[in-house]
This record gives sequence, structure tokens and C-alpha cells, in this order.
Amino acid sequence: MEMTVQELREKLQAGESFIFIDVREPWEYEEFNLGATLIPLNTLVNTMHDLDEHKDDLIVVHCRSGSRSAMAQGLLLANGFKNVLNLKGGVMAWQDAYGNTKP
Repeated sequence: MEMTVQELREKLQAGESFIFIDVREPWEYEEFNLGATLIPLNTLVNTMHDLDEHKDDLIVVHCRSGSRSAMAQGLLLANGFKNVLNLKGGVMAWQDAYGNTKP
């Protein structure tokens, strides 16, 4: 399941509560980020236990284009997380829609 950048923007502007994870590399996060918690994909397996209390919560994962976050989504779902959405198009889609404007 995916979430569009428009849906994400609405949730962020409404102040809705959800877990928001950026699975890109630190240098990518430093260049531009949406305010998500940085957990690079290559560290997710070893840090996933930190998210155990959120297995039933909405989790939105994103990356640059949606590919790495799709892998992260699969890992989380395979490990018992119930409600994980991938941001369709990732940061690139956000920048296409809103430029470098942060949420």
C-alpha cells in the first residue's frame, strides 16, 4: 500500500500522529528531508526492535524514489508490523509537487 505526497502533506498539516521514517543515507537526509526519523535501510534490520511498540500504529516510510522504502515496507510487514505505507515517488515526488518546501 502506498500514500501520495498530497495525502502525506494533509496528514502532516493536520498534525496527525504516525511514525514517519526516512530510509535514505545520512548525506541524502542532510541535503533535504521531510522531517522523518532517519533510519537508513541498511540499519533497519538491526534497529527494528526499537519500533516494536508501534507494530499496530501507522508507519509511513520514504526514500528518494520509493524503491528502498518499498523494501523497508516489506521488511516491516514481514516482521509483524501491521499498517506500513510507502510514500509513492519519495522525496522526488515531494519536490516535484512542492519544491524544496518542507512540510
